[in-house]
Amino acid sequence: MVIAWAEDFTGAVIDYGSWPDQHRHEYSLADANPSIQTLFPKAGFEGALYAALSALTDECLGREWEREDGAVLKIERALVDANWGQSTDVVYQFCRQSSHAGVILPSHGRYVGASSKPMTEYRKQQGDRLGFNWMIPNVAGKRAIRHVIYDTNYWKSFIHARLAVPVGDKGSLTLYGRIPGAHQLFAEHLTAEYRVKTQGRGRTVDEWKLKPQSHDNHFLDCVAGCAVCGSMLGASLPETFPAKLDRKPMIRLSDKRPGVIPQNGRLKLSELRRQKNG
Repeated sequence: MVIAWAEDFTGAVIDYGSWPDQHRHEYSLADANPSIQTLFPKAGFEGALYAALSALTDECLGREWEREDGAVLKIERALVDANWGQSTDVVYQFCRQSSHAGVILPSHGRYVGASSKPMTEYRKQQGDRLGFNWMIPNVAGKRAIRHVIYDTNYWKSFIHARLAVPVGDKGSLTLYGRIPGAHQLFAEHLTAEYRVKTQGRGRTVDEWKLKPQSHDNHFLDCVAGCAVCGSMLGASLPETFPAKLDRKPMIRLSDKRPGVIPQNGRLKLSELRRQKNG
């Protein structure tokens, strides 16, 4: 997932997908073909994953992205999910040894519920870097590499709030292209979880849970991680931004990919499902 953020958290999804490329709009993790293992049949799990991460990051981080005004930009911050226990050590090794080590960091989404201490109240220890619902802790030992920990509940709510902002307003999130069906899979991933408002410790938070009929929510995780990257680079919502957004999330489609000025068309996520089901 690649998202361009403005300083006021106005965002544009400019690219997303799976590696290896599945060459189709609709697919799932379970029926992925080709898979990483089929591309590297002689490698073990760790070797294949390392090779795949190398190929993907070279492809994305080595690329230049042209903005609408002609300015050429490169990705300034990238996170690699290191939460899956079987892959954690490989991800850490890759991020440490990569030629893009100055840009890439391993990341861990943390479930912070209503009864948990919010990350905004964490006390900074020596060597820590505290951000808004994310932190980079001081490290030592086997995995002595800086990594990011962030509040998944907060950032998933944040993304759905961005999708609810009208096009043209600060803090909105748009998608590229003009064909709604092209983003059907993206919409399914973003609606694979539902929020439960929960109270605890004198506060009310959204706790996100996977729907029983859903299987893949990977693009939701990716877009939340991209928002954390934006925050790490200094993006923040304007002080005048409305505090409460209760409208249903929507996808906006625009004419171009990078640096796009969003158009006025809006498409509800539920409408994509209705189109698919006839």
